[in-house]
Parts: sequence; structure tokens; C-alpha cells
Amino acid sequence: MRIPFIAGNWKMNKNVEEARALVSEMIPLLEKVKGVEKVICPPFPALLPLAALLIGTDIGLGAQNMHWETSGAFTGEVAPGMVAEFCRYVIVGHSERRLHFGETDSMVNRKILAAIKAGLVPILCVGETLEENEQEKTKQVVHQQVMEGLVGVEAGSAQRMVIAYEPIWAIGTGRAASAENANDVVAHIIRPAMKELFNKQVAEGMRVLYGGSVSSGNAGEFFSQSEIDGALVGGASLRAEEFVAIVRAANRE
Repeated sequence: MRIPFIAGNWKMNKNVEEARALVSEMIPLLEKVKGVEKVICPPFPALLPLAALLIGTDIGLGAQNMHWETSGAFTGEVAPGMVAEFCRYVIVGHSERRLHFGETDSMVNRKILAAIKAGLVPILCVGETLEENEQEKTKQVVHQQVMEGLVGVEAGSAQRMVIAYEPIWAIGTGRAASAENANDVVAHIIRPAMKELFNKQVAEGMRVLYGGSVSSGNAGEFFSQSEIDGALVGGASLRAEEFVAIVRAANRE
């Protein structure tokens, strides 16, 4: 059985003081929820203080991005090894990185390979735009993002990864995809692509999340679907009670 996985992507929100206060509020509530893998992904400045705060808990820490090079003249970037000092996870290929910073599938692939080499667990984001969805290109776009993002990844490494299906038109808009449609994308596009790349065991064993206007009000609908194993949560992860409620909704025990 795939263990449910909930990650909170804070994006560019919360200074260090605010981050400490929010996580301090979350810790006693999240630790009561067993049977769910819980991850917090704050901005880079908060990683070190939150890593110290989370010692001894079952709550994981993730970065929102990283460069693929190990070091060098890349002003403003953060290397995989630097992330791995404090984190176990890293989000790769989020639609906002693709849209605002020009990240291509090739760049995403380089980051995935570098993250794995550094001992990190990548959370690979895939998803189509509203225009692509309306033109019925979801299968073409998502299949390509999975196939090209995972070039050169070995089956053993792939099985430890996480994929997040985030239809771009649903991110931060309050307009979530239907649970049934999201489940169909996972069942008929993402898992078959994984089987094509690797094998049936990897395809069935990898956890696939939904992301895009997830809230405590709709989380249960997504988690009741057979192929959805959790969520990559945006705005709702910035409120302790709301994020904890989503984590509780994912608990299958």
C-alpha cells in the first residue's frame, strides 16, 4: 500500500519569524496524525531554522527548487548538496518555475538527476495549461513532461520519487479540477508513462499527488480516489488548522 503524502508548498511567503511561529503551531497537531508522510517546503531562508525546529519529529522538510550544478558561478542559485544539508525533499518543475523562469523539460530532468545524486527525494510537478486542457492536449503535455523529466533515472530511484499532478489552470485560482478527472489523468496518463519508462511495479508503487486549490473542504474528494495518494498544497499550507485538516483527511488508517 502506498503511504499517503502531503507536502505544503509555501511559495514566497513567511519570513523566518513567521515560519517558526507557524511550524511551532503545526508540530503538536501534525504529530498526532500517523500513517501520513508530512512535508513542509518553506522559502530558502527558513530551511535552517525549521530544520532545527523539526528535529525529533516525523515531519519532513523540503526545498522549493535547486540548481543542477554542484557548485560554481551561478549567482542566486542553490546547489543540491546545500539543499541536502537540511532537507530530504525538493520540489522540481513546478509550473511557476516553468512559466516565470523558463524551465524546460530538459532543465527539469537535469535537476531530477542532480537531486537523486545528492540523496534527495524529488517531487516532480507536471500539468497542463487551461488552453492545453481546452484543446484536449492534457495527455500529450503530461506524458511528455513525465517522459522527458525522467530520462536517465533508474527504476530504483524512480520508485522513491513523488509526482504531483497540478493542472496549471487550477493553481491558486480556487478552481480545482474534479477529483474524477484528476484520478483519470493519474490512472491513464501518469502511471502508464511510468510503466513505459520503467515497469509495472514502479508505476503502481510510486506515489502521485494532486495539487491545485486543495483545501480542507475538497481534500477528501481527491483522497477517496484510487490513484491519488495525497496532495501538494499551496495557500492552504500557510494556515496551521487548514493544513492539519488536509493531512487528517489523507489518513487511511
